[in-house]
Amino acid sequence: MPIKPVIAEARQRMDATVEALRRELASMRTGRASLAMLDGVRVDYYGSPTPLSQVSNLSTPDPTLVTIQPWDPQLLPVIEKAIRSSDLDLNPQNDGKIIRIPVPPLTEERRKSLVKHAHKHAEEARVSIRNIRRDANDQLKKTLKDHEIGEDEEKHAIADVQKLTDQHVEKINEILKNKEAEILAV
Repeated sequence: MPIKPVIAEARQRMDATVEALRRELASMRTGRASLAMLDGVRVDYYGSPTPLSQVSNLSTPDPTLVTIQPWDPQLLPVIEKAIRSSDLDLNPQNDGKIIRIPVPPLTEERRKSLVKHAHKHAEEARVSIRNIRRDANDQLKKTLKDHEIGEDEEKHAIADVQKLTDQHVEKINEILKNKEAEILAV
């Protein structure tokens, strides 16, 4: 197996890991209203768990309010229940036509908890990146053992995989730093 596909696969898997972290952190609640924080909320729509955005119109008319207008008014209580049972600590208000969700400012304790949670997700992403590096290096060692590449080629390829790993870990650190600043901003 040549070197390029091994490195290309590692890059693709690392990119996917970084993107998954980006999505995960975007769904975390900060002190501002964001539609991304509702991405994980699923409602029971005719027996199947459906994302909120597929059964309603979502908007943020101001930085401290999210509004949800379901296309089927019978979903109002179901949506309200799904939001209350999520771990977002939000209190939806149903007026019979639309659900308003005021986004209160975060307490200092909740901010610290969210930062800790973000660090946990970032560390899981870093571990995933390192596992991808290990898999790529194992594949390269196997190609060397099978005499498909020489020792110099293997050393250069392993160095390339390490560079790729460092770049992706740096991206993870940058995403975490930005999210932490967003959470801690008052």
